[in-house]
Amino acid sequence: MSQLPPPVRTGRQQPQADEYDQGGFVFRPATKDKAKARVAIQGVSGSGKTWTGLSIAHGLSEGRRFAVIDTERGAASLYVGINGIQFDVLQMHRYDPRDLVKALAAAREAGYGTVLIDSLSHYWKGTDGTLDQVEKAKSKYGGNSFAGWKDGTPMQNEMIDALLTYPGHIVVTMRSQTEWVLQENDRGRREPVAMGMRAEQRKGVEYEFGLVASMDIDNTLTVLKSRCPSLHKRSISEPNGAVDIAKPLLDWLNDGAETVDASAWIDAAGADDATPDSLLALYREVESRGALATPLLHPQTGQPTSLGDYIRERGGALKHAQQ
Repeated sequence: MSQLPPPVRTGRQQPQADEYDQGGFVFRPATKDKAKARVAIQGVSGSGKTWTGLSIAHGLSEGRRFAVIDTERGAASLYVGINGIQFDVLQMHRYDPRDLVKALAAAREAGYGTVLIDSLSHYWKGTDGTLDQVEKAKSKYGGNSFAGWKDGTPMQNEMIDALLTYPGHIVVTMRSQTEWVLQENDRGRREPVAMGMRAEQRKGVEYEFGLVASMDIDNTLTVLKSRCPSLHKRSISEPNGAVDIAKPLLDWLNDGAETVDASAWIDAAGADDATPDSLLALYREVESRGALATPLLHPQTGQPTSLGDYIRERGGALKHAQQ
């Protein structure tokens, strides 16, 4: 009987490291830079969140036309012209979170300095929203809904990243529902008591916005969270969003050093004299500003992508051409 040769042990082959993933952790002196607004208005039906969102967007755009991504069957367009408000609208009929990323990329390409999404709730629980995507994905995992979040969570996260890195002001509205609990009253009887409103979006989404406000059926706006000190905990009846919210917010946001326009980064990434080294340095700069997820339309293909992916793709292509 022939003897089999002894097994040959080989070291496990390590995947080749990507230089774009090897950025160091570099601390820099903190500075207050000019920033863009991230505003969320939540409320029940009839509370005035669409009108308030429009007036805030009008104020943030300082009279210029802004963009509205509309999921509310044309509700925003009913207010065109009131108080001088003018905007361009994109009607959405399916609410795949990836479609919102594409819409934001198109808005950036068109140069809108302010975008209102009315409402963000549809991208959570509307047709093809995140919850629908999880439901569809579970079939890949034996009907396990929890496993379906392997597909749903990245879509949701990429949508939020696109909102946060858009190179302009973002205002979103969100539907909300009143949460009730049973509590004992002074007569010893249990009765339902309203304990606040919860936005119809993924739990914790409010942490992503610099200003979060709720509106009640009496059209009273209550600031739940604000990084702008002059708006902290304010309560405003029938607010004029341009004056009461946008103006003090803009004054605070503009009190800082000038920031880099994302268009300058995009131009640098596509420059004829760009090199692999210059693109890697550009990637590091964009990374340090937290802007890698900035949505844009690919200059060559016209397909939606992110600033980080575009720089990375072009740097890799140039490096490959040199080999």
